[in-house]
Amino acid sequence: MTARLLDGKALAEKIQDRLKVEIAELQPDRGRAPGLAVLMVGDNPASAAYVRNKERACERLGMVSFGQHLPATATQAELTAIIHQLNADPNVDGILVQLPLPEGLDGNALLLEIDPDKDADGLHPANLGRLVRGEPCLRSCTPAGVMEILRDGGIDPAGKKAVVVGRSILVGKPIALMLLEANATVTIAHSRTPDLAAVCREADILVAAVGRPLMIGPDYIKPGATVIDVGINRITDQTGKGKLVGDVDFDRLLDVAGAITPVPGGVGPMTVTMLLANTVESYRRRLA
Repeated sequence: MTARLLDGKALAEKIQDRLKVEIAELQPDRGRAPGLAVLMVGDNPASAAYVRNKERACERLGMVSFGQHLPATATQAELTAIIHQLNADPNVDGILVQLPLPEGLDGNALLLEIDPDKDADGLHPANLGRLVRGEPCLRSCTPAGVMEILRDGGIDPAGKKAVVVGRSILVGKPIALMLLEANATVTIAHSRTPDLAAVCREADILVAAVGRPLMIGPDYIKPGATVIDVGINRITDQTGKGKLVGDVDFDRLLDVAGAITPVPGGVGPMTVTMLLANTVESYRRRLA
C-alpha cells in the first residue's frame, strides 16, 4: 500500500482562487476591498518572511494589506492603541499580531484587545467560546485548514476514531473540538499519555501537533489510517543542510498510512489561506 498524498498546497491555491472570485463579486456593492492588518514588531527574519507571504497573498486576491511593522522598542501601550484604531477602522476586516513578539510584550493581552469579529487568527477567547458552543465564528486557522484538507480528500470524520497528539490552544484543543463537531470520537493525547503509540494506533484519523521532529513512526499508525502532520521543524540533515520536517516520519509511513499530508506542502499553506478566508468572512458579514 502506498499512502494517498493530501496536497495542502494545491487545495490552498484552489480556495484562494475561489476567494478571489468572491471578492471581485462583492466589491462593487461594498465599495472597497477586504482589508487585513498585520502587526509585526521587531526584525525576526522568520516573522518577516511570513508577513511578506501574507501581504503577497492579499495582493493576489485583490485584498488590501494594512501592514504595520514596528521597532522592537514598541511598548505594550503603543500596540494596544494601534489595535484600538484598527478595531474602529471601517476599512479593516481582519487583524492579527505576528508572533513571536520581542521580550517584554504580552501577546495574550494584545489578543484580548482585538475585536472578536476582526480576529483573523480565530484565537480570541470569544471565538473559541463560540466554537465550543457550535456557533458561527472566525475559526482558528490551522485547525480549520486541517478540516478543509479532510473534506477535500473525501475523508468524513463522522463515526471515526480521531486522536490528536498535542493540546495547545493554537491547534490541539480547537482541532479536537472541530473533529467532535464533525461527529468523530476524539481522544486528545500528549507527552504524559501512557503508551502513546498504542493510543495512536487506535486512530482512523491521527493529527500530530507536538513540535517534535519525526516523532510519529510506523509503530504509531493503524494500517490505512489518515495522518495529518501539523508539525513544522527545522533540522540539519546528514550533509549539514537545514531542511523542514514534520512531527511525522513521512517516508516510513508511506507504506502504512492510507492518506497523509507532507511537510512542507501540507497543512502550512492552508493556515495562511484560512487566515485570508476569515478576513473575507468578516468582510462578507459587514456587507450583509
